[in-house]
Amino acid sequence: MIVRPVRSSDLPALIDLARSTGTGLTTLPANEERLAHRVGWAEKTFRGEAARGDADYLFVLEDDNGRVVGISAIAGAVGLREPWYNFRVGLTVSASQELKIYREIPTLFLANDLTGNSELCSLFLHADYRTGLNGRMLSKARMLFIAEFSQLFGNKIIAEMRGVSDEAGRSPFWESLGRHFFKMEFSQADYLTGVGNKAFIAELMPKFPLYTCFLSPDARNVIGQVHPDTEPALAMLKSEGFSYQGYVDIFDAGPAIECETGKIRAVRDSQALVLAVGTPGDDATPFIIHNRKREDCRITAAPARLAAGTLVVDPQTAKRLQLNAGDQVRAVALSAARESK
Repeated sequence: MIVRPVRSSDLPALIDLARSTGTGLTTLPANEERLAHRVGWAEKTFRGEAARGDADYLFVLEDDNGRVVGISAIAGAVGLREPWYNFRVGLTVSASQELKIYREIPTLFLANDLTGNSELCSLFLHADYRTGLNGRMLSKARMLFIAEFSQLFGNKIIAEMRGVSDEAGRSPFWESLGRHFFKMEFSQADYLTGVGNKAFIAELMPKFPLYTCFLSPDARNVIGQVHPDTEPALAMLKSEGFSYQGYVDIFDAGPAIECETGKIRAVRDSQALVLAVGTPGDDATPFIIHNRKREDCRITAAPARLAAGTLVVDPQTAKRLQLNAGDQVRAVALSAARESK
């Protein structure tokens, strides 16, 4: 398995993946025209022809038979071309000494505070391949790319996590709040955001603070919570140093988590090494390995061993990276010490 930049020839496979994602992945809508435009723009981005505010580093996960089975991406900077909205969860205090009443009420403020940060986005893996190292490799490959080309990205990386919805795709937060202002189904609003029609958010969403006590109990309970299917991804990102700082999605209230770029574990601990081809040995541990190229980027995960400034891998791994012994790689242990193997 390898992670590589998307190509226009991948479009049919991406359409199939998009159709299988369900509600909640707004950056991968099942819209052929929109996806074709995104793929073309990603190709320009990897060639260095896009400004940071327009940059879209779109990767695919490809098996050894050439089948595209997953997708992930990095946005160079959010909100510099289209408005980027979140709710900031605050607190309003009301008190009366005379009546001996003291109330702390969580409050939602429409904000653009995360504008300008780079974003990890569009992560999706085909259900048949959610085994072994595949999921972690697909996600963490982006961090190794950021480590290699840090000048292309912001000082902070964010990731918006999918919020809670039921089996029918209904979001309790949307039903209690968004529906009153947008008069459409959650899935439709989610889709419109994914295809770039974001102006309606500014036009229709109230600008004044929203008191959560007016929401339904179910809506209040999901603020800052992730969909059950997203819990493993959240745990993995937390192990890399990401944390929740009080920003949530305006549609489903899923958390936006963040980390300073240089403090991400895979970025901070990655090393530039010389590739050695041989037998890693019984004590080898999984590494994620990047061939240090941009347009011809190839990243894989495999057992490897550090030895005097070299990284020893087997011949199959070197072949996947399209490298030879003596070539340069960037590598880092696949998992943080506290992350379950």
